[in-house]
Amino acid sequence: MLSSLRNMFRIPDLRNKIVFTLLVLAVYRVGSHIPVPGIDISSLKTLRQQAEQGGVLAFFQLFSGGALTNFAVFALGIMPYITSSIIIQILTVVIPKLEQWQQQGAVGQRKLTQATRYLTMAIAVVQSTGLAFVFHNGGSGFGQVQNPTNLDLFGGDQNFTLARVSLVVLTLTVGTAVLMWMGELITQRGIGQGMSLLIFASVVSSLPGQGSALRAEEGNTVFTILMAFALLLLVLIVIIENGQRRIPVQFAKRVVGRRMYGGQSTYIPLKVNQSGIIPIIFASSVLYLPLIITNVLPTGGWGDSVRSFVDKNLGGGTGGNFTWVYAVVLGTLVVGFAYFYTAISFDPARQADTIRKQGGFIPGIRPGPQTEKYLAKILSRITLPGALFIAAIAVLPVLLLTIFDVRNFPFAGTTILIAVGVALETMKQIDSQLMMRNYEGFLK
Repeated sequence: MLSSLRNMFRIPDLRNKIVFTLLVLAVYRVGSHIPVPGIDISSLKTLRQQAEQGGVLAFFQLFSGGALTNFAVFALGIMPYITSSIIIQILTVVIPKLEQWQQQGAVGQRKLTQATRYLTMAIAVVQSTGLAFVFHNGGSGFGQVQNPTNLDLFGGDQNFTLARVSLVVLTLTVGTAVLMWMGELITQRGIGQGMSLLIFASVVSSLPGQGSALRAEEGNTVFTILMAFALLLLVLIVIIENGQRRIPVQFAKRVVGRRMYGGQSTYIPLKVNQSGIIPIIFASSVLYLPLIITNVLPTGGWGDSVRSFVDKNLGGGTGGNFTWVYAVVLGTLVVGFAYFYTAISFDPARQADTIRKQGGFIPGIRPGPQTEKYLAKILSRITLPGALFIAAIAVLPVLLLTIFDVRNFPFAGTTILIAVGVALETMKQIDSQLMMRNYEGFLK
């Protein structure tokens, strides 16, 4: 371990990439504490107190690394880019032009990247405008909060002018653009995937403070039990993240001119958790949508009845009130989105066609439709345990917090899943750099 760490900094190229990545992440963390101009700084304390109550605000806070409760220039975090990327991936299935770009190689990928950037900016404008109005109205758009009228980041209606709102929206949108640029810089000149590392920095940065707060509030016994659960979860996530089904592929020999090509064998790695963290993000967003919509319903009568039902049965992640309706709905959504996103990210028909064009075949399986059916069958089988596992990750921490009457648990499944996934991918890249230069890597 120590020798591998020393080898990392012995290689000038790898050392420069690591230092560059760390500097960009440091700039990101500094920007997460610089408030947006034109807001009332004294109201930020109330905003932090609302985030500690859980709910939608705490969910978005997880991906902003404290920038949202500081209402900083990076308050939107990288979420607009994630949303944009998911939308573009979905649209490539239904829009032939986007699918054509996807099949054009590097040229088409540049077009898709540019479309993702434009859509990110549009989403950032919408989200920043929504945040400005929500936090002017006391944060009531974030579901169950206490004393929402105490929060007004603009310091009253007299300060809620078009010029000030435009300044806030412009600052948050530019902050998202800078984050997107920083992520691409890390990918090109640093080590690891830039956007993933920004999310990793956001998630990990809040763990020490929240962990110490949990120990101070709940005592050593509860803290030890929850940490043991988090450690067990960490081991299981590492096993699942590394789990894959390797499908062997054999390439036939062929003669081109005076040279012979092919004849080698390789494999297609199908991960057990092919969709990663995306299903939990989708499912949580869908579940929080009714909580937000109920805030615009009329008071009294049927409006109160609907609001009470939604808060009781779908607000399990907000107030710690665990219900089986919430668990079943969340688990079902996670499993459904896992299958949906896996079907988007891996197309058996396209993979079978690629194998056939390259002169390859799966031993015992005929090329063409039979290969497609075989890949679809294997993908469906390995997706089920992965989907059930991430559904358990989403539901069990909420149940555990309800049992111990704890409002927030910083080492919950979503946090560990993000941290482990990004850390493993980054370490694999570092390992490949070390092994190229005949050094021993970290991963055995």
